[in-house]
Amino acid sequence: MTAPATVPTEVQIPADLARHRAYAAVFHPERLTFGFIAPLEGYPDAPGPTLNNHAALARKVDDAGFSAIWLRDVPFYDPGFGDVGQVIDPMVYAGFLAAVTGRIAIGTAGIVLPLRDPLIVAKQAASVDQLLGGRFLLGLASGDRPTEYPAFGVDFENRAERFRDAVAIIRAATETAFPVLQSKHYGHLSGNIDLVPKPAATRLPLLVIGYAGQSVEWIAQNTDGVIWYLGNFSRLPDILARWRAAGDGRTFKPYGYGTFFDLDADPNAPIQSQRVLRAGRNTLIELWKRQQDAGVSHVALNLKPLRRPAIEVLDELADYVLPHFPTHDVTDAGLAA
Repeated sequence: MTAPATVPTEVQIPADLARHRAYAAVFHPERLTFGFIAPLEGYPDAPGPTLNNHAALARKVDDAGFSAIWLRDVPFYDPGFGDVGQVIDPMVYAGFLAAVTGRIAIGTAGIVLPLRDPLIVAKQAASVDQLLGGRFLLGLASGDRPTEYPAFGVDFENRAERFRDAVAIIRAATETAFPVLQSKHYGHLSGNIDLVPKPAATRLPLLVIGYAGQSVEWIAQNTDGVIWYLGNFSRLPDILARWRAAGDGRTFKPYGYGTFFDLDADPNAPIQSQRVLRAGRNTLIELWKRQQDAGVSHVALNLKPLRRPAIEVLDELADYVLPHFPTHDVTDAGLAA
């Protein structure tokens, strides 16, 4: 197994992303941040959440200083494939969260891109980003539920190729005025129309959630970072080493992971499971300090397995864990969206 190593100090965040309100707050070469995969409640024995008090809970994690709320894209309930996430369409929900939060980044984890028209995704993402004042992070996925694809009349087997095609369209539409682009799977842009609005900043950070059927090298070269699903921490050193090797050695590309999470009431409880990260806060602080040193940039906690009230767990994390991992508010630093 490859030995853990800290992130090389010479890597730099690209200038436009270093000024981006959400990206700079969530991702930094030497800092670990924490977010939540919505909904902000436990529902261990149900396919979906209650969404009781979800606006108040979003404001709570915003006020507490957590860095991000991530929204899943699950259009259908498939009884054979688990839960339905936060139920509400992620782009619609992101617009709602723009009105009830003030600082926290809102991201998608992730939009199932082959099921959606990329120009509509670009329009929605830029619109949400404007409503959020530059607090939006666009996370994209290829989808892993084969039963959804026939409903949309889309081929499941070519989703990785369609994903790459769609990413190029989103980049062109949101970053270029009157773009020209020929697409294999979608329409083509001829330079005579321009997408409005554009993102609040010079460009919209684009992340891959999971691997989306792509090579690590393609992700490192074509996107701004990755958030993977991790259920075995013993693999982390090798994953991080491969991720760094895929980059150019100069540009910071963050690696984060999402995990099901349950906070034990005993602060010293050891890790009882990794598929569901279940441990006490003191154990987790030490774990996350090691992972920060190894180069993990962000941890997104999915509260579905919680056995305790969510508000109690959020308070404990805010009071006891966050002080060990100070965040950076880009608005205080005068960085514009």
